[in-house]
Amino acid sequence: QVQLVESGGGLVQPGGSLRLSCAASGSIFSIYAMGWYRQAPGKQRELVAVITSGGSTNYADSVKGRFTISRDNANNTVYLQMNSLKPEDTAVYYCNADLIARGSSWRRYDYWGQGTQVTVSS
Repeated sequence: QVQLVESGGGLVQPGGSLRLSCAASGSIFSIYAMGWYRQAPGKQRELVAVITSGGSTNYADSVKGRFTISRDNANNTVYLQMNSLKPEDTAVYYCNADLIARGSSWRRYDYWGQGTQVTVSS
């Protein structure tokens, strides 16, 4: 019953900004962490940023100083503010959640969103 829905992707010029959002819904008991990954064509999926239930954050070196991850606990939503975008940021961005939810029983799950395309180009 848990679903992650991403939004906010699109086409932007180099140096521009975008804000991605991801909302988790369903029978969620607790969220340990939520984060963003990205995957370019022919490349492996890589971690972009993650935020834990305690508020700790971690970023890939390539996005430090440009991207900011934040959360809205009341709505089980995570955001990724992306500034000073570069062509190498072009990828499909995926939301990820590490949480406890109800399936046949309460257990820990690792969920993924469908992905949203971000294209940085002139």
